[in-house]
Parts: sequence; C-alpha cells; structure tokens
Amino acid sequence: MSALYLVYARGPSTDLGDVDGAVELDEGLYVIRSRQTRSQLYHAVKRRLSPDSLLVAPLSDLPKFKGMKEGSTRQLGLLDSA
Repeated sequence: MSALYLVYARGPSTDLGDVDGAVELDEGLYVIRSRQTRSQLYHAVKRRLSPDSLLVAPLSDLPKFKGMKEGSTRQLGLLDSA
C-alpha cells in the first residue's frame, strides 16, 4: 500500500523531480506517493540530496494550496487516482 508524504528539502540540491510519484509544488517542496515508510523515504532523500534541512511528513489526503508551481495541481490529481 502506498502513502502520501509532504517532503521539504533545503540545501545545495533539492531536485527530486525524477523520483517516481513525486510532484514538485515549489523549490524543494514535494508531495510524494511512495510504498516506503516515512523513515525509509526520509533516509533515501537524505542520502540522495544531503540537504541542510529536511522534513518528511505523512499526509492523510492531498493538500490544498495556492501559488505553487504551474501544473502541480493537475499532477497531484494524477497521483490521487493512482
């Protein structure tokens, strides 16, 4: 079973755009649908990016937002139907 996570990374690299199930809302801010646990996802992102700051939080539903990256609402809709 997959879960939704809100991921925020700040540092020299914040690109998770090629991660399957990741939708970039803003620079370093993602919603990711993953089969990994929160801890597994946290450590995978930490190893990949070596961020200065990192937050991985579970979501019970897709977030509501305004002013994020163009096309992200449509992409999240695709995640919701997955």
